[in-house]
Amino acid sequence: MRSGLSTLSLLILFAGNSKSSPVAEEFQRVQARADGNVTSAVLDGVTYLNKGLVAFGLIPSNFRESTGDTLGGFGSAIALKRGSWRKGADGKFSGTITAHPDRGFNVDTTINYQARQHEIDFVLTPYYDTQNLDFQIAQTTLQLDYKNTTLLVERQNKKTTGLDPASVRKAQFGQQLIPFLDPALPIASAADNRLVLDVEGLVLNRDGTYWISDEYGPYIYRFSSNGHLIQTIQPPSAALPRDATGAFNFTSDSNPATGRSPNQGFEGLTVDESTGTLYAMLQSAAIQDGGDSKSTSRFTRLFAFNVANPLVRPRLVGEWVVPLPLSSKGNTLGCSEIHFVSPGVFMALSRDGDGHGGDDNNSKYKQADLFSISKATDIHNTKFDDPANPIAIAGVLDTSITPAEYVSFVNFIEPTQLARFGLHNGKPADATLIDAKWESLALAPVGESAFPNDYFLFTAADNDFISTQGVSLGVPFNAGLDVDNQVLVFRVTLPSVREGSVERSIGL
Repeated sequence: MRSGLSTLSLLILFAGNSKSSPVAEEFQRVQARADGNVTSAVLDGVTYLNKGLVAFGLIPSNFRESTGDTLGGFGSAIALKRGSWRKGADGKFSGTITAHPDRGFNVDTTINYQARQHEIDFVLTPYYDTQNLDFQIAQTTLQLDYKNTTLLVERQNKKTTGLDPASVRKAQFGQQLIPFLDPALPIASAADNRLVLDVEGLVLNRDGTYWISDEYGPYIYRFSSNGHLIQTIQPPSAALPRDATGAFNFTSDSNPATGRSPNQGFEGLTVDESTGTLYAMLQSAAIQDGGDSKSTSRFTRLFAFNVANPLVRPRLVGEWVVPLPLSSKGNTLGCSEIHFVSPGVFMALSRDGDGHGGDDNNSKYKQADLFSISKATDIHNTKFDDPANPIAIAGVLDTSITPAEYVSFVNFIEPTQLARFGLHNGKPADATLIDAKWESLALAPVGESAFPNDYFLFTAADNDFISTQGVSLGVPFNAGLDVDNQVLVFRVTLPSVREGSVERSIGL
């Protein structure tokens, strides 16, 4: 393990080298931004560095994908396609983003939107200078090129849907023993028993299959490379939405008596590939844990499942409490994504809902933060998996539980960094305003021998399909505003990352 302070020491030690030295060049870049825009975070005694924004790109709000529908919301879940990452001799990088939108254009009501997977090629040309770029020129630092779409189907090749689940499909007999049988599932209605999905997380597997997490269940599903449902992971009862009688109630229109809060399900999904451990986190607290109010919903749950053997039913192997950040008004800033960094350490994308397409133009908090569970209490298979035993009451954590340690890290709305790419926060509400809903994270190696702990951090926005020239299910719509699909790339130093683990996670 290398410390972030060692990285700074190297920068200083080799600063006098010739301009051809990559260390000297990076030192000059860092020094040029030494006005506070290179920030640090300390967690578990390790110093992490945020070296700033290095690229920006977008896909226009009115762009249509291969089905004819508007390409929107793909920032809900992204991953780098395994084996696609390339570093060119010219300092450019290329690869493919695999992305899943959520449930389509549903500003007024949920719709019959079939879940889907997109592939988007990119060319990354990192920009390190301090001069502010023109908004159009800035987009050349991350050029995005849509390639294809695969539609998802469930049992018996039935199309999935994004409609609010009004009914429940009964669990298949033997599902607790046989890994490919389903638990009780959310479906559109008694008359329309198709699986309902609101996709929010994505993990790509070595064998071409992939896991997605959703908000309705909240469940985790494994699909084949061509989009067919393989299996389902059901979390402990504490996370499952039930009514006062104990029956499942998966709707997102009203609060359940216990379980995940509506639209606050498994927003975060990530994996430790070395151990075959899949992690999923609720966006905020379950109802019984304070999730019925933003002022008490801070303490959310992180779950870990062993998925190392695809022929064995995944089992719960860990569960921890994560304290989310609070706004200036004391309201919870929900977590829209998590990403594995190193054993016990994760990134968490927590934010408000303000920005382009949001409630207010001026965002106060959008960050990729860090948290550690190294000293946190593991509560899996304890009384807290029963919703009758909440982990917190009225926003106060049970005294027997030690939560994760959570620290601030990468600020998406730092004004100097945004200005370098022609972007801004606050008025005016135009195309250069940063999007409201950032919901995904991905890492790729920088590949500089002088800085082996440096990585590119990709993040993408969910634009909610907002366009004045949109198409949904073949029908044109005008949402009254154009919100482009924005993507940002930061450069970060992550000393705790195990050597080669990020490369292996993206198939290198």
